[in-house]
Amino acid sequence: MSFGKVITLNTGRKIPQIGLGTWLSKPNEVENAVDIAVRSGYRHLDLARVYENQDEVGRALKKVIPSVVRREDLFITSKLWNSAHQPDQVEPALDETLQQLGVDYLDLYLVHWPVAFEPGNGLFPTRGDMARLDMETSLVDTWNAMIKLLSTGKVKDIGVSNFTIPQLQGIIDATGVVPVVNQIEAHPHLLQDDLVAYCKVKNIHLTAYSPLGNNLIGLPLLTEHLIVKEAAERLGASPAQVLIAWGVYRGYSVIPKSVHEERIVSNFHQIELNKECYEKITSIGVKNHKRFNIPITYSPKWDINVFDEPIERTATHKVKIV
Repeated sequence: MSFGKVITLNTGRKIPQIGLGTWLSKPNEVENAVDIAVRSGYRHLDLARVYENQDEVGRALKKVIPSVVRREDLFITSKLWNSAHQPDQVEPALDETLQQLGVDYLDLYLVHWPVAFEPGNGLFPTRGDMARLDMETSLVDTWNAMIKLLSTGKVKDIGVSNFTIPQLQGIIDATGVVPVVNQIEAHPHLLQDDLVAYCKVKNIHLTAYSPLGNNLIGLPLLTEHLIVKEAAERLGASPAQVLIAWGVYRGYSVIPKSVHEERIVSNFHQIELNKECYEKITSIGVKNHKRFNIPITYSPKWDINVFDEPIERTATHKVKIV
């Protein structure tokens, strides 16, 4: 089983360290996955409007609340999508998510990306093979609208996702409100030690998505890496359990995604790494930095530099912070 550890956020509320991710789940898979997860002990669910499966999550929640768990014992996160960054769109987008899920509030609501799309043309407004960006709405505009949600009772805490240090500092300087969480891609190929150190100083909790890496671009899986496999064999664990434990060692909350019952249950069975094992796995990223999730590589392409990765430096646009 999970060690049951929770992490205290900068508002005093607590987030369970292991959660269920729902990104890249196919239609009609998530309802069953959430049902299994909650019955197996998960209490942290990570969702988003753009995953287009929140209605399924809502059906699962009806099955487990209150028969298996009370609503207040679940920690439910969702995210504001790019097409609703405009201040007058932020609360309606939240209302839509609450309606889809069939709940009265979220424990955590995140700005999904530091990128605004033009509103009114669906989740992915496009022109040719390009996403239609809204370069007028700033991160500060959106963050101010998120701050206003705290007085509605519809969200307990607010945060961001995929934000860099300058983007975080920009919204903090402009509003004085520090995000509770920054959810980031995080695995041994992507250490981001500077961001980890910055967030520790600012008391911004980091949640790790894609903790096992991913194979969106056809590279070898981290679960197949020799160092990870050797550690798993030595510990009598699965490679996925080793990678989740690596994220836990770094202080992250970790949200592995699966729709298969065996893996959902297995991912929740925690192991601990010693310092030597942790450092050996960390060496993977020291020698081979790799970020998998970069919007300029998407189709449709987002012509914007989010992370300042080499592949993004040809982008026309930079993130508008203020």
